[in-house]
Amino acid sequence: MYFAALLARTEDGWEASDTELDDVETLSDLTDLAREASEEDTVLVLIEQEDAWFGVVRVDGEEDPRIYVSDAAAAARSSYGEILLTDELLGRDPGDDDADLDSLDLDGTEDGEPDDADDSDDEDEAVAGEAVSHSPVGDREILADLGVSEKELLALDEGDAVSTIADALGAAEVLETVR
Repeated sequence: MYFAALLARTEDGWEASDTELDDVETLSDLTDLAREASEEDTVLVLIEQEDAWFGVVRVDGEEDPRIYVSDAAAAARSSYGEILLTDELLGRDPGDDDADLDSLDLDGTEDGEPDDADDSDDEDEAVAGEAVSHSPVGDREILADLGVSEKELLALDEGDAVSTIADALGAAEVLETVR
């Protein structure tokens, strides 16, 4: 199950709104959605997939969005996560993921070798590719000036990260109104 919310910082504090990501296909679409909430102030898009991963997109006015994803491999298996995992964020050159499709071993076996009966639960990992690890990616100081240090961000548990972030920002009550 997914949850996504926008937190917009205003003169009066934080305002929260539940957001539908069904029409969002790219990071640019997500950035435009955030800018619609507030064109001048800081807007945070908080996305979580229950107990798997969470992501934060920060949009400050017309600046490029800043992104943090807690678990790149888990997010890579998610349609919403794929929006956040840009080539730049993953440290790849644009277009690298399609560069050599013939050399990929998508079923996890060597050519002509039968499938093993005891395949591990890492089948999704093979499809996602070796380039995406289970480590966090992105701007680890994305919330530092708002009261969540890099160390605190890295220590967050995927199950309650969005609530913990909102609490640290003083926006827990407004977030709960849209949850």
